Amino acid sequence: RSITSLDPAFARSQSNIWAVDHLYDGLLQLDDSLRVRPALAHSWDLSEDGRTYTFYLRGDVRFHDDPVFPDSLGRPLRASDVVYSFSRIIDPMVNSPGSWIFKDRIAATQAFTAPDDSTFVLRLREAFRPMLGILTMQYCAVVPREAVETYGRDFRTRPVGAGPFRLKKWLEDQALFLLKNEHYFAREADRALPLVDAVRVDFIPDRKTALLELMKGRIDFMSGLESSYAGMLLTSEGDLRAAQREQLQFLSAPFLNMEYLGINMETVGDGPLSHQKVRQAMNFGIDRPRMLRRLRNSVGQAANSGFTPRGLPSFDAQKVPGYSYQPDRARRLLAEAGFPNGEGLGEIELLTSKDYLDLCTFITRQWEDLGLKVKIELVESAVLRGRMRKGQAPFFRASWIADYPDAESFFTMFYSANPAPPNYTHFRDSEFDRLYEAALRENDDERRYALYHRMDARLIELAPVIFLFYDESALIARREVTGLSQNAINLLNLRRVQKDRESQ
Repeated sequence: RSITSLDPAFARSQSNIWAVDHLYDGLLQLDDSLRVRPALAHSWDLSEDGRTYTFYLRGDVRFHDDPVFPDSLGRPLRASDVVYSFSRIIDPMVNSPGSWIFKDRIAATQAFTAPDDSTFVLRLREAFRPMLGILTMQYCAVVPREAVETYGRDFRTRPVGAGPFRLKKWLEDQALFLLKNEHYFAREADRALPLVDAVRVDFIPDRKTALLELMKGRIDFMSGLESSYAGMLLTSEGDLRAAQREQLQFLSAPFLNMEYLGINMETVGDGPLSHQKVRQAMNFGIDRPRMLRRLRNSVGQAANSGFTPRGLPSFDAQKVPGYSYQPDRARRLLAEAGFPNGEGLGEIELLTSKDYLDLCTFITRQWEDLGLKVKIELVESAVLRGRMRKGQAPFFRASWIADYPDAESFFTMFYSANPAPPNYTHFRDSEFDRLYEAALRENDDERRYALYHRMDARLIELAPVIFLFYDESALIARREVTGLSQNAINLLNLRRVQKDRESQ
């Protein structure tokens, strides 16, 4: 998809995020294991009450050279730049889609302060442990006031940051050209990053066309996998086919996206989905590994350990056993619920868009083997999302992508105080709420993860959703490209990428 803005305040879509991440840096960054690491801040402290973060900035960071600065030379980073950048996110006049990251979380006064040029202080209303992860989001990239005020609305096309690349040219809907930032602060093994001198990003709407360009060597890599060509590249086990291995490489990794079928617990009434054992039986009645082999060439992992996807540090399949394919157990549960072989349950309607018809058809046919009658109703994606927001979708296919790398970003979907979104299932459970609130206050990761495991176990027991699969990202690249890394938030990182010219 094409980029709509190079302003980090509007880094909402994946395309915008990827571009912004290479033009700017924030206080913190994530490594490929989703651990929070220093970036513009070399270190930080947290107060005992968990409400005040103090960040200490690097002294070797400067913004890109640009005419907004004297003699067009990029000036050094100051803590006041962080204050300005964060204040801008929540400014109603800017109308940033990222304003939610600080909503109801920061202190009412003096939330962002700079005691001196190298110290930035963030004050929260209450302790909120996922805040460090939030600060790694591209919304929190640091921008210089001079550039924003000078360029005004044109700042979206004239970015000035302190990231590894600077803008050369942007032809909207066609291509983006980036040049190496020769003054970038980061080094690795005595080498200045980034390792490549320039990057060209082509916007090719049709993925099949992009794949052909890749195979011809006209582009170096592409992201994403579609069923229309997945079989040509991959075996049913998810391995690159032998015919493609000489020129291509396939990289896959956990992606913080959970695919599920949601049940609106407020609208079930006394219908089929009101019975907990029926919902559990439906979860036990799906052969998830077979589904992934047949429909996704094994890209993805069966969701057999709760709602928290693989890739998060708190994920632990041993501590949180979930649903596997056990049709006999599913039949026993239906009988215990008073509906042997589904008799007397009536018909269930499942809402989905055409993009997921094959997935839902596979699932409903498996339920037919249990005696369950599930009818699929196709609706446009936008219509389905609207019905989910209004509470008018009793049973629906959906997915949830993490906003930040913490399981809280998934559990917030089931907290009873939250409306839809994110609580599309209108789930209400006092025990889950108690665990959720305790986790928000807990600063020790081990104890917080233990609370997360109990929350996941509660969701498995009460089954307000049908757990489907944990998604995976996919990169397809030429063999001569090295240094591409994968992470669970599907963030492209070109800082260490190189191209072996001898193999071209």
